[in-house]
Amino acid sequence: MELRWLEDFIVLARTQHFSRAAEEQNVTQPTFSRRIKLLEEGMGTTLINRQTLPLSLTPAGEEFLALSLEVTRRVAATRQRLAHLAEEQASQLRLAAPQSLLAHFLPAWLASWSTPPPLTPYLRATGWLANDFFEALSRDECDLVLTYWPRDEGPQMPETEDLEHRCLDSERLVPVSLPEPDGRPRFALETGLRASLPLIAYHPRGVTDMALRRHLAGIPGAPDFRVLHESIQSGNIRELVGLGYGLGWLPERVVQETLAAGTLVRAGDARWDVPLEVRLYRRRGLDQPAIEALWQALATDSESRRAL
Repeated sequence: MELRWLEDFIVLARTQHFSRAAEEQNVTQPTFSRRIKLLEEGMGTTLINRQTLPLSLTPAGEEFLALSLEVTRRVAATRQRLAHLAEEQASQLRLAAPQSLLAHFLPAWLASWSTPPPLTPYLRATGWLANDFFEALSRDECDLVLTYWPRDEGPQMPETEDLEHRCLDSERLVPVSLPEPDGRPRFALETGLRASLPLIAYHPRGVTDMALRRHLAGIPGAPDFRVLHESIQSGNIRELVGLGYGLGWLPERVVQETLAAGTLVRAGDARWDVPLEVRLYRRRGLDQPAIEALWQALATDSESRRAL
C-alpha cells in the first residue's frame, strides 16, 4: 500500500466524485479508479459505495477514512520534523579543537554570545596534532578549527595558505612546578644552575611545542631540559607536573585556579611566559551560510572592540 492511495481516498471521500478527485490528484480518471481499486483489494473490503449518487462510503470506508486522516496527519508531521532536524543539522558547525580549549575557553566564549553560534565539538580532534587539524579542514572532516597560535609565527608552522582566521582572544603559556614546603618551586628556571631540568613536554609536532621552543631560543641563559614525557594534551602535563616529576608550560586558563590555590606555583617570572593567540580557522571560498554568519559576527565584534 502506498501513502498516495490514502491521499486519493481522502480526496474521493471529500469530493464524492471520481472525476473531480482524479483532477485534484493530477491523474487520469482510469488511473485514479485503478488506485482506489488496489486500495480496496489491499484492505480486503469495499470502501466506496458506487451505487449512490453522489458516491458514499461504506461503513468500512467510514472507519478507514478516520484511519487514513490520522496516518496522513502523522506522516506530514513526521516529514516536517525530519525536515527541521535536517535543517538544524545542516546549520551545525563541526568544530575541531584541542581538549584544553574545549574545556577552558569554548564554554565561556559561547556564553558571551546573546545567541551562540551553532557549534558542535568534534571530539575526535582532541588527540590531533597541528597538521591534523588543517588536513581535516581540507578533507571537509570539520568546518572550523579552534587552536592556539604563536603571536610570532615562524617558518616551521603548519601551512595555512588556503585558510583564513579570526583571532578570538589571547593566551599565554606559563611555566609551573610543584611547590616545596616553603612555597618555592621544586624546579625553578632561574636557579642559576647549569644542570638540566626535568621537563614534561608537549609533542614536538604540536603548535604549542613549536611556540615554546621558539620562545626559549630567544632567552639568554635558558637552561637545558631533560624531556621525561611528551603529551598532546595539557591535562596530562598538568597531572604529571602536579605529581612532582618535573616542570611544564601550561595555558594560564588551565592553571589559574591551581595557581591561586597554591597547588602549583610558577617556575619562573614573566619573561618565561609564551604569548599565544586563540584563533578560529576556516577554509577560503566556501559558501556555508552558518560560517558566513559567524564570520560576519566576529568581524563586527572585532570592529566594536577597536572602537572602544
